[in-house]
Amino acid sequence: MDRIDHTILTNLQENARISNVELATAVGLSPSACLRRVSQLEKIGIIDGYHAALNAAKLGHDVLVLVQITLEGQSAEMLAEFEAAAANIPQVLAVFLIAGESDYILRVAARDVGDFGRLHADHLSALPHVLRMESSFVMREVFNRSFTPPAR
Repeated sequence: MDRIDHTILTNLQENARISNVELATAVGLSPSACLRRVSQLEKIGIIDGYHAALNAAKLGHDVLVLVQITLEGQSAEMLAEFEAAAANIPQVLAVFLIAGESDYILRVAARDVGDFGRLHADHLSALPHVLRMESSFVMREVFNRSFTPPAR
């Protein structure tokens, strides 16, 4: 990756809907050269996809909760069962297997505190192999970005 690739990635993260012509102008390439670079970044997996960032609060889910979960054990079977079950809960936005006291951190969206209580009682506590859960309510999102490699 060179400076131009980095600039392409930065521009796409700021606006994934930018046209190839606009992107080419922004990075100082011809449209065909820019398209080749973007295609190569996609082919090698650096660009993993293009997504619409939805505003959960405007969709009625004003509460964001980070839930730390400790399992009863860490066998491959336990981890796989937990992960498959968590993936079936639509309000679970992200699942991270972590090192440390807990095994997982989940990012969960809820309409309000009562909705999270129902989600906790009906779904999260029913996840397989859960030993302990600790929930932290997000007061304010300061920033949330995707990784962009530092410029060289």
